[in-house]
Amino acid sequence: MSTDAPDAVPLSGPRFQTEPAVLYRQMRREHGAVTPVLLDGDVPAWLVLGYRELHQVTGDPVLFSRDSDLWNQWENIPDDWPLLPMIGRKQPSILYTVGERHRERAAMVSNALEAVDPHELRRHAERFADELVDRLCAEGEADLIGDYAMLLPVRVLTRLYGFSDEQGPALVTALNDMIDGRERAIAGQTHLATSMAQLIAERKESPADDVASRMLADESGFSDEEIAQDLMVMMAAGHQPTADWIGNSLRLMLTDDRFAASLFGGRNSIAEAMNEVLWEDTPTQNVAGRWASRDTHLGGRRVRAGDLVLLGLQGANSDPQVRTDGSALTGGNNAHFSFGHGEHRCPFPAQEVAEVIARTGIEVVLDRLPDIDLAVPAESLTRRPSPWLRGLTELPVRFTPTPALGGTSA
Repeated sequence: MSTDAPDAVPLSGPRFQTEPAVLYRQMRREHGAVTPVLLDGDVPAWLVLGYRELHQVTGDPVLFSRDSDLWNQWENIPDDWPLLPMIGRKQPSILYTVGERHRERAAMVSNALEAVDPHELRRHAERFADELVDRLCAEGEADLIGDYAMLLPVRVLTRLYGFSDEQGPALVTALNDMIDGRERAIAGQTHLATSMAQLIAERKESPADDVASRMLADESGFSDEEIAQDLMVMMAAGHQPTADWIGNSLRLMLTDDRFAASLFGGRNSIAEAMNEVLWEDTPTQNVAGRWASRDTHLGGRRVRAGDLVLLGLQGANSDPQVRTDGSALTGGNNAHFSFGHGEHRCPFPAQEVAEVIARTGIEVVLDRLPDIDLAVPAESLTRRPSPWLRGLTELPVRFTPTPALGGTSA
């Protein structure tokens, strides 16, 4: 890959853990809407930070393809590259299919999720949320990330997809290891793949009313491996960003006076805070990726055939040409890129599932824990070091101890 700038920006380091918005502004100022970056091992790529340019990339699946075989860097990628779970070769998942086959696959996933009963989904989310709060409500203090947000989405998703509740904790660990893209990434991917293959085998023998069974019953002719791969994508995309959506929204409501009413029964402001997070602090910051199918120009850059183009969702959301007044609340404006755009965007039923889980999780916390407040200074809160997903490492809070509701053990 040839870049216009010799000073490519490493897509790693503490700046993503502290204030990535400042880093994105600096990148845009120094490099423009399309920035040359370096991934682990000094692997070159382009990061698209412009709203208009990202719309162009995501709206043209032919020129900017999801076919990773096009990558011109494969000869430089070692077998133990920690980003392989995120930027894989020959992965038979929905992420890497193109054209009509992708449209059929997206329909299979959407149909399986659309069949989820919304009332049942909310009941599951409320029950698991209440059970998790029962564990901590008598203590008067808790970490709402490790004790709550990181456990809730996967509990709900395992139930919807067909897993047993007991498999949830190990899947949480595997997903986090895989998504963080560090030394345990490949081991996490292996555990997730093994679990999915086992689930598919069980549901072929004994179908049930769950997402896995509905995908197996689809008549488009997808293999067991393809369905297992898609379930892995759905689990990863459904759990971690939703957990971070909960954590980032609670952080905003606990630290920003504009949302103080949320802590005292102002339910409309919960939705507003959640939407504000998708604009200003989106869980999915950057996405890999697209590959140029031929030489082209993008944002004033010459992009070569086979170059990797990364989707800078947060950078585009904060593009000053779009957010002319970054201090103003976004209200009901949902023209953000947090769920992607184009034919590879997050399916609408998946967005709805994530929103129900996140909003229910936030409401249960605020209903169950009176006078909740941060237990540490807001400026001491830290983020995970991932440039891909933005979430808190912990969210320590204090509250008046309350009795548990009881019920099924979490």
